[in-house]
Amino acid sequence: MSAVQTASGITIASTIKRRDFLAGAAAGSLVLGMHLPALAQEMSASGGGALPPEINAWVVVQPDERVIVRVVRSEMGQGTLTGLAQLVAEELECDWSRVSTVYPTPGESLQRQRVWGSFSTGGSRGIRESQDYVRKGGAAARMMLVQAAADEWKVPAAECRVDKGVITHAGSQRRTTYGQVARAAARLSPPTEVPLKDPKTWKIAGQRLAKLDTREKTNGSQVYGSDLKMAGLLNAAIRDCPVFGGKVRGVDSAAVEKMPGVKKVVRVGDSAVAVVADTWWRAKKGVDALKIDWDLGPHAGVQQADINATLKAGLTAEQAAVGNSVGDTRAALAGAARRIEAEYAYPFQNHATMEVMNATARWTPQRCEVWTPTQNGEGALAATAEAAGLPPAQCDVYRLHLGGGFGRRGAVHDWVRQAVAIAKELPGTPVKLVWSREEDMTHGRYHPITRAKVTAGLDARGDIAGLHLRISGQSILAGIFPQNVRDGRDPVVFQGLNAGGGEAMIGYTFPALLVDHAMRNPHVPPGFWRGVNMNQNAVYLECFIDEIAHATGQDPLALRRKLMANHPKHLAVLEAAAKRAGWGTPAPDVDGQKVFRGLAQMHGFGSYVAACAEVSVNTAGELKMHRIVAATDCGHAVNPQQIEAQVEGSFVYGLSAALYGECTVKDGRIEQRNFDTYPVMRMNTMPKVETVILTSGGFWGGVGEPTIAVAAPAVLNAIFAATGRRIRELPLGNQSLKRA
Repeated sequence: MSAVQTASGITIASTIKRRDFLAGAAAGSLVLGMHLPALAQEMSASGGGALPPEINAWVVVQPDERVIVRVVRSEMGQGTLTGLAQLVAEELECDWSRVSTVYPTPGESLQRQRVWGSFSTGGSRGIRESQDYVRKGGAAARMMLVQAAADEWKVPAAECRVDKGVITHAGSQRRTTYGQVARAAARLSPPTEVPLKDPKTWKIAGQRLAKLDTREKTNGSQVYGSDLKMAGLLNAAIRDCPVFGGKVRGVDSAAVEKMPGVKKVVRVGDSAVAVVADTWWRAKKGVDALKIDWDLGPHAGVQQADINATLKAGLTAEQAAVGNSVGDTRAALAGAARRIEAEYAYPFQNHATMEVMNATARWTPQRCEVWTPTQNGEGALAATAEAAGLPPAQCDVYRLHLGGGFGRRGAVHDWVRQAVAIAKELPGTPVKLVWSREEDMTHGRYHPITRAKVTAGLDARGDIAGLHLRISGQSILAGIFPQNVRDGRDPVVFQGLNAGGGEAMIGYTFPALLVDHAMRNPHVPPGFWRGVNMNQNAVYLECFIDEIAHATGQDPLALRRKLMANHPKHLAVLEAAAKRAGWGTPAPDVDGQKVFRGLAQMHGFGSYVAACAEVSVNTAGELKMHRIVAATDCGHAVNPQQIEAQVEGSFVYGLSAALYGECTVKDGRIEQRNFDTYPVMRMNTMPKVETVILTSGGFWGGVGEPTIAVAAPAVLNAIFAATGRRIRELPLGNQSLKRA
């Protein structure tokens, strides 16, 4: 027996048996007994009729040789859908041109004792935490299909070979196809031992294949949550209290209830009011016309300066949770021949997904269904069940492609709860809740705000004797999963600074090191934001290493090489980025401007990453980013083209945050309400990105998030090289870049 605790705290018990995991269920019974909407679409496309055979939970083979791969991790542009299908198809030895995918629902997974494992897609874990069991699913299906052919021919399976879904018996040259033996294969017991291919032999995985959903996204047929239509659908808009922690004291809705198209005004929880109408625009106009009396609560007087002062005080607080400690750092600093110290700051930041939060819900006393873009179908199911007041078995969530996730649609499903609460007031009627951009911007789960003070003690030779990195600021776990905070310590705070483990290790060796955190939690709710705490930790560590290099007259790469002697994988990506960029030789001028370089490296989400940025700054202090060379070692490259796209996209997101990303608080509320005050990068400001992919093997790392962290520090270090000015507070848009 195992149990999964969802984001809402609901515990879903499950029993997962090896046989069920590999085989799913018998071909007919369970599939016929449940609603598989995506599979039904596949059947319709092939003319309907009986359900095609399920070989196991991951693989369905149709009579016309088409292969359906079931994927439960969410697709939001990062390519996980295609990457996981490649891994299954590789082991299955099917024809890639005949592969398509479907999403099982979390409700179906619950009925089948969570046979598909975790639905969560965050922390760059979509492929790396699924790869083993999805590959085994494909391999087991191949073995069963080959065995079915061998049984028909009455020959040993070992004498049969398969290529692109065609099975051949070597001795007699008899041939058959997966589609012809699928029903017989589905009746076989799954193998107990499932060997996997050596990645060096991959023919489908490891290749630069186009994403499976590219056509739908380019021709406009891809359905996102905000596109969804169904018979009898009503639309809802919502207004939540502008101050976190506030409530609705009262609302005058009389005039709104008489507006054209308005069906109902609904109180949602104790802090929000929604209007339901025949169109979303009418619902939104209704919300705008509501006369709401807010109880703004205890945080209405909080200003950004108050939060900054609280964090600054934490830099010298006596109490702090230790994340990494080597030797006696305080003694090393006290006895140092020279000290170097710097203070940095990192702001609140919004996820700012292009598609705002939305969900469609239909509630009856017997069942509740939700259609929504989510990074975690099981988390959305738990939120649905709790809001619906029904057991999870009487609910389901139909996941749609996401118009951006970045962590916002993962751990917290506040919009789903709202949609269900509204739908409960109109039983049997589907209601689509879509947040306005302003609602989305001011009611997010924000990148945590932190400050850091970093102190290094140098010995008489100028070598680092000890380093203390004190972080003061917000804890994501305290705001979302407080049960995971132990003795005031949030382990996620120390991403990229840990002593060991395969997830987020520091890449330097110091004689003495102390990394600690003074937790200071303002009222603004934190969330997991793409790259999470690696983003600010990379700025704090990598910019400070650069400061030490310049203060001691050392080349930044040479200093890092000395400190990274015991960290060969960290060093390998740094060397790769530096070599590709041409470190050690002058960068060519661009339009008469001198170009300067900066370095950064980190380890996070299981991968080793580094970047070399090239920038110029003119006499007016105007920054131009020309090129960033990124190197990443994720162990295995499932699709190099997708890795390159993810690295490029991560720099768009990371550099947007570095240049402009800041949310500030006035009178307890977030000030930035739309893209006019929270801008993102334009195409003409984006540098050229070159990606170097290293595949040292032996581990599986993430791709979507790690390189975000090295974008800002590489650029900041290049700016110093260009101007002599240290920028220690982001965003860059608030700073003067004129030469010091």
